[in-house]
Amino acid sequence: MTAADTAHRTHRTHRTFEDLVTEAEAVPTDGWDFSWFEGRATEERPSWGYARSMAERIGRVSAALDLQTGGGEVLASAQVFAPLTVATEGWPPNVAKATALLHPRGAAVVACPEDAPLPFADEAFDLVTSRHPVSPQWAEITRVLRPGGTYFAQHVGPRSVFEVVEYFLGPQPEEQSSDRHPDRERAGAEAAGLEVVDLRAERLRMEFFDIGAVVHFLRKVVWMVPGFTVEAYRPRLLALHERIEAEGPFVAHSTRHLVEARKPSR
Repeated sequence: MTAADTAHRTHRTHRTFEDLVTEAEAVPTDGWDFSWFEGRATEERPSWGYARSMAERIGRVSAALDLQTGGGEVLASAQVFAPLTVATEGWPPNVAKATALLHPRGAAVVACPEDAPLPFADEAFDLVTSRHPVSPQWAEITRVLRPGGTYFAQHVGPRSVFEVVEYFLGPQPEEQSSDRHPDRERAGAEAAGLEVVDLRAERLRMEFFDIGAVVHFLRKVVWMVPGFTVEAYRPRLLALHERIEAEGPFVAHSTRHLVEARKPSR
């Protein structure tokens, strides 16, 4: 057992199931800041370093668009913005959070539903970025990119964190997340007129060290177990709490892929 495992186990032994769940239910879920999980859950990061690569690109173009920006945290990690930087977001609490974070730096935040046409002119941006979009709108991305422009994004892959999903919902059909497969997304991008120049996928280890981390994760990433509440899943949560106490962290795996696609120059 590592020192970290010992520390996590010691932390858990002083917290009851009710304590952990009550705390996790009270934590705000807006934005994409995952700092609350520090010491309670871990997720291996993809080798390509999306935020760093995105930041390098956004500082080199004149007009950039970040889709489904969440609370703007990832976009804000760029030290230099394009002269015109715009972000979209569909969930009102995140719109407010992203606005407060990005407006002082000169970036505009536009409230826009995830599945709505983008409210921008044709060929308005040199670069379109996104970290974990719900579903990429390839035709709209192609439309708003200038010729020679780039779409650079990190997507959630198929059956991501399904160990958690299937623990609560039981076995899920393979085709449920097949639309997230990298090959399918390549086909969608190419059908919309983009040239895929880089596509990389990785499967990454996650560990949940206490049941509070599981509860907060499911409250924050709401599409994992739709309609999740502690009361609805209390018996399964209690059983998982006891399993973590007895056996150690609950292990799952996220899937991610990096997509870089270019709109052909005229």
